[in-house]
Amino acid sequence: MRHLLLTLLMLLAPPAFAQDLASVLQTHRDQIEKPSRRTIAPVIEALAGAGPQAGPVLEAWADRRLGLSGERFVIVEGDRATDAVTGTPVLEEARLLKPNSGVRGLIGAALVQFQLADSDPARRAAALDAIARAPDDTHLAALRAAGDEPDPTLAARRARLERLLTIRFDRDPQARIAAIDTFSDDTGADLQAVLNPLLATTRIVAPKFPEGANVAADLTPGEYMPEDEAYRLLVDAGLAPARLAPEAQKLALAAHVVNGAVGGVPVAELSRPDRRDAAYDALAAAGLVPPAATAAQVERAVSAHRFADIYTEPDSGVTDAARGALRAMALRQGVMQAADLTLDALSLASIYFLAAIGLAITFGVMGVINMAHGEFIMMGAYTGYVVQTLIGGRTLSLVVALPSAFAVTFLAGVVLYRLVIRHLASRPLETLLATFGVSIALQQIAKNIFGTQARPLTAPAWLEGSVGWGEIVSISTIRIAIFGLALLFLCLFLWIMNRSRLGLEVRAVTQNPGMAASMGINPDRIAMLTFGLGSGIAGIAGVAIGLFAKVTSELGSDYIVQSFMTVVVGGVGNIWGTLAGAALIGFLQKGIEVMNPANTLAAQTWMILLIIIFIQFRPRGIMPTRGRAAEA
Repeated sequence: MRHLLLTLLMLLAPPAFAQDLASVLQTHRDQIEKPSRRTIAPVIEALAGAGPQAGPVLEAWADRRLGLSGERFVIVEGDRATDAVTGTPVLEEARLLKPNSGVRGLIGAALVQFQLADSDPARRAAALDAIARAPDDTHLAALRAAGDEPDPTLAARRARLERLLTIRFDRDPQARIAAIDTFSDDTGADLQAVLNPLLATTRIVAPKFPEGANVAADLTPGEYMPEDEAYRLLVDAGLAPARLAPEAQKLALAAHVVNGAVGGVPVAELSRPDRRDAAYDALAAAGLVPPAATAAQVERAVSAHRFADIYTEPDSGVTDAARGALRAMALRQGVMQAADLTLDALSLASIYFLAAIGLAITFGVMGVINMAHGEFIMMGAYTGYVVQTLIGGRTLSLVVALPSAFAVTFLAGVVLYRLVIRHLASRPLETLLATFGVSIALQQIAKNIFGTQARPLTAPAWLEGSVGWGEIVSISTIRIAIFGLALLFLCLFLWIMNRSRLGLEVRAVTQNPGMAASMGINPDRIAMLTFGLGSGIAGIAGVAIGLFAKVTSELGSDYIVQSFMTVVVGGVGNIWGTLAGAALIGFLQKGIEVMNPANTLAAQTWMILLIIIFIQFRPRGIMPTRGRAAEA
């Protein structure tokens, strides 16, 4: 019977942690009821050590949901109150406790250990976010004491955070060095924020360096720092009197002339600096003037002391590891920035090539200066916009828009050729003026139809992302697609010109129109098809450019200058030269923008000037056409 009673008592007894929690709450009742930020830390620590049941109590206290109902602490949830220790409902009215923000901050730090073990992944993630925002040494112990994290993403975040806090707060220098070494391939901003304070320095002056000081740089006055700055440090440290300015010395001596002498030095001898110093020292010794350092005293004081930059981090091994990690990080960032710049330049070059490849046909092959080429790009972009308004699916609308833009601009090019170009083919200046007028007319027509506001040409969801490596190198998926489209049209152009009948006839007409006509080739028909082909490719370029640029009536004018430069710089009539010209202009523009990132217009201006200088030395471009085609 006695054993049965003992068993029942054990079953009915509250858990040991609950007993500890109740004891802590009652012991520190007054301080919990009226907490002070200066004295509450031991109470919070005692509560945190009272077991898992203390977590809800601390959380309720931080959220101002902890209250008192008579002698009991209760947790209030809306209109419902439960005993903070046993969890039983409490019917009596409760008075809520309202700790200030400072106390709540301390409670929040103590809550981390409970939140890291919470069953809800969102709460564990929130705990990691809280630690990352305001870490302290208590968080390091909480991270190390937390159990296994089942979520792989949160586990990686927690492990990284634990290593960062080890670098900052661990008392073992070897553990800190080992933690730094684990970030050998990392360039994260959070890592830099941890490493940079380790290399913070304080400039000191003393007769000798403190024992065990971690010296960053031993500064020699006159070599690594000006002598005036060195003496100013001595004065600020109270190790030397203020320096005496020559004018102030002269005024002080003049005010204390007595019987033809100053401080026992005859006035006639005051023309010598050493005698003026002696007279002033005598006055200072008599208390007539404030003590001040003469030039000789300054020199002696500076030479008697050592100057240095001292790391605030006392362990040299930690600072060496941090300095090495930051240097490696800077090198990796430089390489990644160069890679990112290269990708940007390639992307820009592919856009220029895609915009210029049609012009390479009409201008490079046919020799026609078509100032309306930019408007064909604009027409292609607007065709894509119209197709997208008619077809709901973005991917399907893009698939339909590309051939539609080609067809529309191909027909527009054929019409322009039949009405204007064919009649002015042998008069380049009049062709330029006529196509310039057509350009203005097409812009005005676009404004009348679509208005002056930019129209959206939205890319499919699979083109909205980006591809990147690390935190620096990144390129949008749209630009990758444009790069692939440029390569596709390069291959298509090479196939048409080298493998197809049209290409053979185009080359024949380009080299010798009379001979081609005698062989049964219609030069006028070939010129019309060639002009239409170049215009159609410009339309496809317009769809591609419209996916990331503003679709307005001025879209083409933004690319016409670069398109002509691409063809001229590369070499008129040579598709490989057009590719080289696009690469040169793309890399040149991006390089100039890096040197002057705040002014894109200035970068384009400098680029045009450099291109003009380049053409002075290479008037026929990078890859000029050779043979009879060049003579024609």
